[in-house]
Amino acid sequence: MAEEKLLLERKHVAQMLSSEEVDKAFSYAMDYIDFLSRVKTERESVDYIKERAEAQGFREGDKDKGYFVYKSKFIALWKKGKRPISEGLRIIASHIDTPRLDLKLNPLFEDFDLAFLKTHYYGGIKKYHWVALPLALHGVVVKKDGTLVKVVIGEEDSDPLFTICDLLPHLARKKQEEKKLSEAILAENLNILVGGIPKKTEEEKKEEKEKVKKRVLELLFEKYGLTEEDFASAEVCAVPAGRARFIGLDRAFIGGYGQDDRICVYTSLTALLEVKEPEYTSLALFIDREEIGSEGNTSAKSRVFEKLVYDLIKMEGLPTDPVLFFEVMEKTKAISADVTAGIDPNYLEVHDKLNDARLGYGVVLTRYTGHGGKYMANEAHAEYVSYLRRIWDEEKVVYQVASMGKVDEGGGGTVAKYFAQYGMDIVDVGPPLLSMHSPFEVSHVLDLYMTYLAYKVFFSR
Repeated sequence: MAEEKLLLERKHVAQMLSSEEVDKAFSYAMDYIDFLSRVKTERESVDYIKERAEAQGFREGDKDKGYFVYKSKFIALWKKGKRPISEGLRIIASHIDTPRLDLKLNPLFEDFDLAFLKTHYYGGIKKYHWVALPLALHGVVVKKDGTLVKVVIGEEDSDPLFTICDLLPHLARKKQEEKKLSEAILAENLNILVGGIPKKTEEEKKEEKEKVKKRVLELLFEKYGLTEEDFASAEVCAVPAGRARFIGLDRAFIGGYGQDDRICVYTSLTALLEVKEPEYTSLALFIDREEIGSEGNTSAKSRVFEKLVYDLIKMEGLPTDPVLFFEVMEKTKAISADVTAGIDPNYLEVHDKLNDARLGYGVVLTRYTGHGGKYMANEAHAEYVSYLRRIWDEEKVVYQVASMGKVDEGGGGTVAKYFAQYGMDIVDVGPPLLSMHSPFEVSHVLDLYMTYLAYKVFFSR
């Protein structure tokens, strides 16, 4: 046997593709950048997915090409396969929530003639990332009468922006620089600057208070019909403003907010839309609350997934009994579509160079996540990993098998362990990122494209 057959050979995706395929990858990346620039919340993700699906002929509850929406923050798309559902499903599950700053329930206050919005961070952020950064407000407010008002401020050139002010270095030595990085910016100080001009009155009353706050409320009422008490039923968050962009002189990378996990949302969505006649019924799940442990009724822990599968079984005229449900689950193959950490040469001390993912080397299959002694993790069985290796090799998908960081350095988790409880085979598959969970995450154009191809092959088999 030739020596090269014995050794694991790592090759950059660019070495494996023709110039025509590289052009396709960049064309795909441009469409992805448009998606990433437009979609910045869970609800916006659901609206986008539904819009794309309906344009391709999907209809709510249809047995052949259908979708299901729950609470505007969970959406599932499916295509009926050639084989009956009793032989199992092909599932790809990604999450549509991202780290962000949510407005508190009573957020607006004034101090020293400056108006601010108080926030509560969502997910695993580094708080110092979010100061001195251009921010936009995205979300919805449901008024007392049930009227839903969509809010997006800060994305158009004519819109104002928002920001959280930082302390100048001249006064920061004791307050920030001598503290731990995690303590230098306090969560309670992540207050968004929103106004600075007092409300004018016919007779200037010196004793009148909070005139800047009142002016801000006037502006919100004029544009959206909102009052201060409407914040109680609002889902509005601050996110980085502006478009995603190509990064690097060769445009090899994509920089933008929310790529964990919207890069997997986009690739799994387009993969399902483009699969013509899947062998097995193919189901794409886009779920909420992953970043905070999958709590809540729109998350992977929700039993809404069970109801959805029962509905699919019912559509084929089969009995909706638990025994059949678990037989279907036992024969199901699934992917937890989520990102992983790419090796950053500037922080090599936390990476295992032999086992961690490299940007530009393809989609990543991560057999297990968790922390320490593989706690809190699903570990894919060797037989299932072998199956994925085989189908991707046959279709010339460039992939790498990797873990995330050195043992005991840290860790993370995905939705894989929640779906594994049903008895299905499942493994984490997605592209590597740099600056994960920051306001400006970085992915590689060719890894993006290989992720799309890997998901498409999975759905088609």
